[in-house]
Amino acid sequence: MSVFPVLQSARLTLREFRPQDAPALFDIYRDAVSMRWFGTEPLQTLAQAEAQVAVFIGWQQLPNPWLRWAVESQADQQLAGSCGLFKWNRGWRSCTLGYELAPAYRGQGMMREALQLALDWGFANMALNRIEAQVHPDNLPSIRLLQGLGFVQEGRLREAGFWLGQYHDLLAFSLLRQDWVQPS
Repeated sequence: MSVFPVLQSARLTLREFRPQDAPALFDIYRDAVSMRWFGTEPLQTLAQAEAQVAVFIGWQQLPNPWLRWAVESQADQQLAGSCGLFKWNRGWRSCTLGYELAPAYRGQGMMREALQLALDWGFANMALNRIEAQVHPDNLPSIRLLQGLGFVQEGRLREAGFWLGQYHDLLAFSLLRQDWVQPS
């Protein structure tokens, strides 16, 4: 991918991560309450966030690039979270969706808005037929978000994740191209 896609809605800009995003990403990723759903340990240092930003930027160099957009609020030009399409399998025309949002931006429909942009872009530009997502069974806001976007729950993956010192079941969701209708 030669040019990183920048996407915009009425309230958001989805753009490439920049090194200066590390402090805001650190604020999100160090929050143990939020990270209980994310599938990884909370970050402990700003250096870890800087390394994570470098990983997101480096994904563009993969043979099948992975996209992780910085979700920026247009109202305050602050990093509100991120979303991305990763584990792209060109042959199978599938990928996985991931996302997180800072607590201050939750409950306002921002992630729904961001994911609508990302899903539209993925179906239009990556020749995708299927987008998958995995969610902790207790993460009810995320489950409602996916269902509201048309994702269908396909099953439960027993002890599929390991973080915070224990195994976690995950619910498997998918969205097919034929089922994607931009929600209003």
